[in-house]
Amino acid sequence: MHLLLCVLEGLSMFMVQMKEIVEKAKIVHAVYKTSDIRGTVWSMCFMRTRCSMDEYYPVVAMIINRKGSDANDLSMYALAANDGGIQYLSGYSEPGPLALEIAEIPQLDGFGLLFRAGDILIVDLRDPKDICCTIRISMTGSLVGEQISVEDSCRGLDVDDDVAACALLELRDSGNNIMMDDSYMAIDGADNPGSMKSRVICSWSWEPDAMRGQPRLIFCLDDGEFHILEFNWDTEGLKVLPERVHRGLPCKPLLWMDRGMIAGFVEMGDGMILHLEHGRLVHKSTVQNVGPILDLAIADYHGEKQDQLFSCCGMCPEGSLRVIRNGVNVEKLLRTEPIYQGVTGLWTLRMKRTDTYHSFLVLAFVEETRILSVGLSFNDISDAVGFQPEVCTLACGLIADGLLVQIHSKGVKLCLPTSYAHPEGATLTSPVCVDWYPDVTISVGAVGHDVVAVATSNPCCLYILRVRPLSSLQYELYETQHVQLQYEVSCISIPEEDSRLRTSSSAFGGDFRKRKGNNSAAEVDVRMFAVIGTHKPSVEVISLEPDEAFRLLSIGSISVNNALGAPVSGCIPENVRFVASERFYILAGLRNGMLLRFESGTSKDQYLPVSFYKESFAPSLNTLLQLVAIRHIGITPVGLVPLRDSANSDIIVLSDRSWLLYASRHSLAYSSISFLPASHVTPVSSVDCPSGLLFVAENCLHLDSVR
Repeated sequence: MHLLLCVLEGLSMFMVQMKEIVEKAKIVHAVYKTSDIRGTVWSMCFMRTRCSMDEYYPVVAMIINRKGSDANDLSMYALAANDGGIQYLSGYSEPGPLALEIAEIPQLDGFGLLFRAGDILIVDLRDPKDICCTIRISMTGSLVGEQISVEDSCRGLDVDDDVAACALLELRDSGNNIMMDDSYMAIDGADNPGSMKSRVICSWSWEPDAMRGQPRLIFCLDDGEFHILEFNWDTEGLKVLPERVHRGLPCKPLLWMDRGMIAGFVEMGDGMILHLEHGRLVHKSTVQNVGPILDLAIADYHGEKQDQLFSCCGMCPEGSLRVIRNGVNVEKLLRTEPIYQGVTGLWTLRMKRTDTYHSFLVLAFVEETRILSVGLSFNDISDAVGFQPEVCTLACGLIADGLLVQIHSKGVKLCLPTSYAHPEGATLTSPVCVDWYPDVTISVGAVGHDVVAVATSNPCCLYILRVRPLSSLQYELYETQHVQLQYEVSCISIPEEDSRLRTSSSAFGGDFRKRKGNNSAAEVDVRMFAVIGTHKPSVEVISLEPDEAFRLLSIGSISVNNALGAPVSGCIPENVRFVASERFYILAGLRNGMLLRFESGTSKDQYLPVSFYKESFAPSLNTLLQLVAIRHIGITPVGLVPLRDSANSDIIVLSDRSWLLYASRHSLAYSSISFLPASHVTPVSSVDCPSGLLFVAENCLHLDSVR
């Protein structure tokens, strides 16, 4: 049964009792009229009292401001069972601060909290015709967190001592625990520690799963102090145990959720998620709030070719200048403890190319590599996979179904995991492993389908490796090409083919290696190739065909000048990627935070340059890559992470700001993506999260889902 009060100042008031009876899809409303309420209702709540339901039911307590009065009164009303009319039962008014709100104490029938400007009164409403105050909690203290006192009611009310509980309580002295810079309210000459202020409760919430007979209330004062009141009832009566648990920004409103989680929302700033741990509130996360926006301007300040909204949000001390971008939202699913310090690489791998979901998560650290299983939980299965554990992995991948490759500075390792790591692994006690070691240190590498490419820095050499079976569960990793380069290789990328799309001949969403021209029937094989970045600096496309000598298919020089015509430093490629859209592109993320886009000046009848096709023997150096777009992404090196194992996949562009790159209107478009700045990101697909993103930020492993 719900009670609705509609009050208009200066007029006769109506009390509406809405009795909802779900019977034959009908709701019956009963309306009752009363003229006893003359004023404005500030607050109201139902109360469980000692009154018999045959006498009065329900009973409601109201804070009413009478016309012409400077104070608010506590009044009790009820629905009389005999005549069905609304009756005024009693009123209560105590000299002191202005009464603001009334609330019932859960599990303690008949007791209520009367919130006033500067104190809290615990009132006994078990007999609604005889209201009495049992405990007064004073909120008057200094601006630096002086103790709050709890005392007996100061009025000499005619109260039975066996009914009214008494308590004399003191909150623990919190003044010594607050640093001087914590007193953000100490402004306008209020820096005197003795300056007194009547503090007001601006929000409160009850614990949802409190112990029976021990309800707890958390409230926030207007100076940002958080307190918890615990109520206990024993043979001596009602007792209150207070505790100060936090100091921060004043919240309005406040919500106590399950498992000790508390959400607080700041009126002019960001909200927060807090957790109650060992008698203290610990900050867990921030709830962003851009409103109210007091002023704004639109500009492309960062030169990203996308306007941003620069806005002045909130007010002092919560005010801030914020940049708002149109972007892609992500759903935050998981955040681990900050135990992932020094991560240098992050990859997810499948056991077979046709697998829908990933099976392995590879984490590379400065001097360590760990492999976790992907599923309901991330379990360490490093020993069952076979990767070298005490080295830093530079790159890894699936070279063939069931065969994984690890590239580190000392060599290349081919591994066949056991059935403990994956159900389709080898039924052996330890994984099958084969190693290949060069004479010098490996600097970069990449793994593709049936091929591995690694480069060394001194001398500057490029090695092409392949794998072949020798017998059952026996494999050989051997070198097919070895060439010395003029410049050091900074990055390598081998384009992926999506085996699920090979039946299509279109380059967009299909197998780009099977297309030549607009005639879908004219399917011609394209050379296997890799894209490399060099310290020249340049972007080069090289052939990986096993039956050919080293062949340069295309090259694009990097020469970026600033507005004054001087060359921009840091133009060495950090990451390169081949993109198959309606045209083919080569993307190069530079170490200075820029992203370059190259394409070839091919005719409309050709998707790729002539030198890319196996039947062509034209000099490849005639095919130059043209720099068609330069975009400023951030100030840190740019990383390129495809969301799928396909050349036409959308790409996450990483820097100090993250972007999503996708095909749009015969070109490529950029959208800001809303997750924390991260240097390492990898897509992850599992039964529970088919389109997830794993990344490391603030030494924590995060799992987000792209919406």
